[in-house]
Amino acid sequence: MKIGIAVLGAGRWGVNLIRNFLEHPNSQVLAVVDPNRDSLAAVQKQFNLDASVILATDWSQVQALPGLEAVAIATPASTHYTLAAAALQQGYHVLAEKPLALNLTEAIELCQLAEKQQRQLFVDHTYLFHPAVDRGQRIIQQHQLGKLRYGYAQRTHFEPVRHDVDALWDLAIHDIAIFNTWLEQTPIEVSAIGTVFPKEAGRRKKEESPSASLKVKRGEREEGINQETATEIENQFAPSLLTVNPAEGLADLVWVTLTYPDGFQAFIHLCWLNPDKQRRLTVVGSLGTLIFDEMSPETPLILQRGNHNCGGEEHHYFKSALAKPSKRIAPQKTTSLKGREVLSLEEVEPLRQVCDRFLNCVQTNTPCPTSSGSASVELIRILSALSKSLELGGQPLIPF
Repeated sequence: MKIGIAVLGAGRWGVNLIRNFLEHPNSQVLAVVDPNRDSLAAVQKQFNLDASVILATDWSQVQALPGLEAVAIATPASTHYTLAAAALQQGYHVLAEKPLALNLTEAIELCQLAEKQQRQLFVDHTYLFHPAVDRGQRIIQQHQLGKLRYGYAQRTHFEPVRHDVDALWDLAIHDIAIFNTWLEQTPIEVSAIGTVFPKEAGRRKKEESPSASLKVKRGEREEGINQETATEIENQFAPSLLTVNPAEGLADLVWVTLTYPDGFQAFIHLCWLNPDKQRRLTVVGSLGTLIFDEMSPETPLILQRGNHNCGGEEHHYFKSALAKPSKRIAPQKTTSLKGREVLSLEEVEPLRQVCDRFLNCVQTNTPCPTSSGSASVELIRILSALSKSLELGGQPLIPF
């Protein structure tokens, strides 16, 4: 029997979810909710939706829909907590975009609510379902890189500049999740430094009207989601004015350092004002280097075999780059490369894997270890510590 699903948000990612659920044999899209009628019309035209699919501008129009079992949330990050809590209280399974919430307390509350309601809370950490990440994990587990030295990642692009989260919360969660998965560890110390660039007049204001926003009032916290709060979120989608960090605005450029229990360090460069879009993550070991470059579709995963006599030079290069981005020191050439191997990958869409796993979790009512609410809480714990470090000018902190 097919699982009835309502997709909240018909923006860029919501459209991808709609497409995958429409194509999956075990799901039935019953409704799409978005306050923007043009977005709904575009979805109807793009997918030639059957008349039975409800196109609604208000969540209240579909929350009691017969046959509805699950809700997929593809709305601004500041709305995730309120929407997910309301859906769980209604007895629905929930698939939410990352991040699950914008603070640790709310993320934990959602996990507790899902457990109380005996419903699945699944977070769309799409990269953990990417065939390159799966293959890379096996390469590292087989010790093909030798002793792991350090890692670094670049995740940059030119816009969109988010209205409700900074570059850290918008971008870092992907690379942190991949590093944690590949290393099978979580950081014991984190730090972040960032920069807020002046914005053009009216730029932020224009961006504060996304197609799938949800008007939510954030007042004093109450136990769970009461009827009054539920009524608020039913009205229309619009983000709160929550500012994550730093105090003077939302950081456009962020440098992150993650230190793991075995001494491994990962350095992440995040920016949404770079003209060159980058999606690249590298792990360097004593016997070779593993490179995941999403922007190189023909060769997304490369194993560069070689004897890395690190001696700390590369480590100090990245540490210097983070401490003084404007005065970078060229690293010494200490690597003797032996071979470059392009690794073959299974041809599968990661988001299709996400949707398939979510439907399986709903059918069996069992959590997914990599994308459960509790797994997402650990990532939010790290992001929260990084935000605090950003506010403190890069002070190293222990995630807790």
